[in-house]
Amino acid sequence: MSLKGLPGRLACPGVIEIREIQVGGTAHAAPAMLELRPRWETTEALVEFIDDALRPAGYRIVGIFDGRGPDAQAVAGFREVRSLAWGHYLYVDDVSTVPAVRRSGHGEQLMGWLVEEARRLGCERLHLDSGVSADRAPAHRLYMRNGLRISAHHFEREI
Repeated sequence: MSLKGLPGRLACPGVIEIREIQVGGTAHAAPAMLELRPRWETTEALVEFIDDALRPAGYRIVGIFDGRGPDAQAVAGFREVRSLAWGHYLYVDDVSTVPAVRRSGHGEQLMGWLVEEARRLGCERLHLDSGVSADRAPAHRLYMRNGLRISAHHFEREI
């Protein structure tokens, strides 16, 4: 949601701006994203995977920039999806905040932006999966405060 009601840049109390991070700027998402996805280890590996593999498949990133430097303090990675099971929806792959600013409302702001983007795109729903470990409880509270509910079991098998 922007000042004119469309996703893009949003001025919020305590937040300088929320904006989509484009190709060429992916490194500005890395400090927050590596907190959630440490398997990528370095900014370079993360940027390469996002820009070369995920973005061509429709992955997008939005970040909160609060004046603490050039990097986003919180980010969300997402994509617009269509499937037989759920129709047209926005799938949120990643939501992460750098530790120094957790509990400052950035997650709430990102969730609001994502809901507005889903509406703008004409999506029927917003979906995300979240791990079930105890340290994920704050994230689960955030999701439930923002109207998400547990609607399925997610199954996986290592290959």
